[in-house]
Amino acid sequence: MEATILNQLTFEPLTRKNWGKFEALFGIKGACGNCWCMYYRLSKTDFKEGKSEDGNKNAMKELVRENKPAGILGLYEGQAIAWCAFAPREDFTKLEKSRVHKRIDDEKVWSIPCFFIDKNFRRNGVSVALLKGVIDYAKGAGIKIIEAYPTIPTQDKLPDSFAWIGLFKSFERAGFEIADRTSKNRPMVRFYTDK
Repeated sequence: MEATILNQLTFEPLTRKNWGKFEALFGIKGACGNCWCMYYRLSKTDFKEGKSEDGNKNAMKELVRENKPAGILGLYEGQAIAWCAFAPREDFTKLEKSRVHKRIDDEKVWSIPCFFIDKNFRRNGVSVALLKGVIDYAKGAGIKIIEAYPTIPTQDKLPDSFAWIGLFKSFERAGFEIADRTSKNRPMVRFYTDK
């Protein structure tokens, strides 16, 4: 992808107003297996049940209806081509219960647990641009610490279905630094917006 396309990307939080763009990006499969980006927000049982009859989709739609933070969309020519979940860490139940990615301090952090990028725009720097968009949004919203849990692949080529948590190299390129190495291949990374 040409740099000019990356320069034309815009970023905005998911709201009722742009829900249709989010829905179009996620498609009939809900991004992946009817996830609708609810995996980290729900218990294992509720998430599994939500994979049928639009349960997870409706759960995400309800978050948006209630004006709760859900994530950031990356748009190109008015169409959503990228997404990352972005909300206060405590909104992601699975993170709060994680032994590997447990809190390292009492700081108020916002987390990025997952990504989804339109297959036509993958491997072109969109994830780095999206992360920079999230950083800009966080600065404007007074969010001081952004945290994520990307993968460091153990093989040269990682299938797209395993890249949904984000690649460490993308976070590194966007200026994130490792904050915890409890997991060798899934470090906790942080970006401090006030530095």
